[in-house]
Amino acid sequence: MEAESQASAIIPLALPKGAEKFCELCQREARLQCSKCRVTFYCAAEHQQADWVGIHKRICQLLVPIRALPLRSLQQTSHTETQIKKLIEICRLVAQSKLSEGKHQEALPAAQLCLRCSIDVHGPNTVQLVPAYLLLAEANMGLGNLDLVADFLSQAEWAVLKSPKCGLTIHHQLHRSLGRLHVATGDLDTAFYDFANDIYFATEEYGLDSTVTSRGYFLMADVFTKQGKIPTVRSLYSEVARIWHSHLTRLLETRKESIQNPPVDSFYDKAERVEVDEMLRTMLEFEQKDTRKDPARIAVVAHCLAMLSFLGGDFLKAQGFGSTALQASQLIPDHDLTEPIQALLQLVKILHTVPHPGSAESQY
Repeated sequence: MEAESQASAIIPLALPKGAEKFCELCQREARLQCSKCRVTFYCAAEHQQADWVGIHKRICQLLVPIRALPLRSLQQTSHTETQIKKLIEICRLVAQSKLSEGKHQEALPAAQLCLRCSIDVHGPNTVQLVPAYLLLAEANMGLGNLDLVADFLSQAEWAVLKSPKCGLTIHHQLHRSLGRLHVATGDLDTAFYDFANDIYFATEEYGLDSTVTSRGYFLMADVFTKQGKIPTVRSLYSEVARIWHSHLTRLLETRKESIQNPPVDSFYDKAERVEVDEMLRTMLEFEQKDTRKDPARIAVVAHCLAMLSFLGGDFLKAQGFGSTALQASQLIPDHDLTEPIQALLQLVKILHTVPHPGSAESQY
């Protein structure tokens, strides 16, 4: 169904006296309303379509019982507050998914609604708003709106400063976002400081060998790459590869217990797979172009990508990366990865002959 068909014109005389309606995206005077829920308004068809694609088609009917009540009633009804919290979580997940796919413009409606609903439930300048601020910062980072990124992160920092008992996860996420902003603006020293804090808080919360912590290592390696400190980059990438290889190997062993049902989304949602895939590909490209090309390091990273692809149900990619890993490992006599890589390729060969509805299309 086309997005335009979901909107109808507002009839001003049908509205209560003094009841103004404002656009869901820009807060300008509204001229259209969603013809399904009839509680969401827009200034023009362009904003209605953007909101429909971004988030509204997923939450249209969920908004009806929430927006049909005045704000005071919302604050007094625990059931409605629960519904709003559910809405916040849906918006957060949708925005994060779109960001992982590089759809920064489409992520904005979900992130904006996440923030507005969070304010309705928790009030302004509270630490519960930080996840929404970080989503808005990331979306605008992708669009090149660095001034807006800085503004959203400043509001997030202020909320964190007002909450001394704020959790470690919020601290690590905030420093990670600040580090990415400072990389974008060329302030590498400050970026290094923020990524160091990101790693510290992530380590305290998740542990030194956590995949969450490894993302901080990867981002810090990017700073050192820009500074030309290649030996340090090698060291950090090696640590990231070690963490992910161990993690993916454990997941693969778990899958072997139910191998007749090939995995698709059981271990990683699409958003996480895209992010990890991009990170590992960057590392593989670095290792393959490195003047000190090390087949052992290439084998580890390529094996990680093969396992990740297999766990995502993409057997063609798993075969391609597995072959790259095997070629590298065979350059080293009696390399300890050769046998596991061969076993994975054999498994891919068996399962690839059986069509699976969730398998991803090959990009090769």
